[in-house]
Amino acid sequence: MAEHEDEGVRLQKVLAGAGVGSRRACEVLIAAGRVEVDGKTVRTQGMRVDPARAVIKVDGMRIATAEAGLVHLALNKPRGVVSTMTDPQGRPNLGDYVEGRKERLFHVGRLDADTEGLILLTNDGDLAHRLSHPSYEVPKTYLAEVPGPVAPGVGRRVRGGVELDDGVVHVDSFRVVDRVGTRVMVEVVLHEGRKHVVRRLLKEVGHPVQRLVRTHIGPVALGELRPGNVRKLTPDEMAALYRDVGL
Repeated sequence: MAEHEDEGVRLQKVLAGAGVGSRRACEVLIAAGRVEVDGKTVRTQGMRVDPARAVIKVDGMRIATAEAGLVHLALNKPRGVVSTMTDPQGRPNLGDYVEGRKERLFHVGRLDADTEGLILLTNDGDLAHRLSHPSYEVPKTYLAEVPGPVAPGVGRRVRGGVELDDGVVHVDSFRVVDRVGTRVMVEVVLHEGRKHVVRRLLKEVGHPVQRLVRTHIGPVALGELRPGNVRKLTPDEMAALYRDVGL
């Protein structure tokens, strides 16, 4: 018999569709008491759920069900692309990389046109709101190429907080990751979302940015994704994002 929407979908099918594992592997997880639906542990095989509404967790980590119609994408934004889904001036924009998709997607946060790297595109409003809100403290990691050398005192100053014209900026970490001649690559991790905050911070301490790339948003890494390419987030990435923002 077909699994009609009004009857729900078998839980193991929903788990398998979300990439948790084969149906048989998902049945084993259910039998072991490792699956929760709406806050209650499920051990019965064949339970039917509404995948568009049920909150399903495996080992305490929420999964994103394919049937919910939610889309979560990672884009490696090239330099020169503006962080809008459309642009009345005809400039290259984020929407150019998801043309033809039926979903109405929006971007999570922004990168200025000269900054490259990871940006998320989604139709998941709850997740997007929490990722963008500073109270949830989702860290973002940047690699910046700056003129060197970078003295040890710069790191101490940055980690201690730097006064900008709109207030003090605090970072989670700052370290030098590479040196090539007079060029130095530094990694900056922070929760801040103020405009051009990484560029302004490094300029203030005497190392103006020559190139800037965002490599991580929370648990999601840019990895080997090439500029201009898009990929779906993995089930593990989605579970970690949901955990980090309390969903």
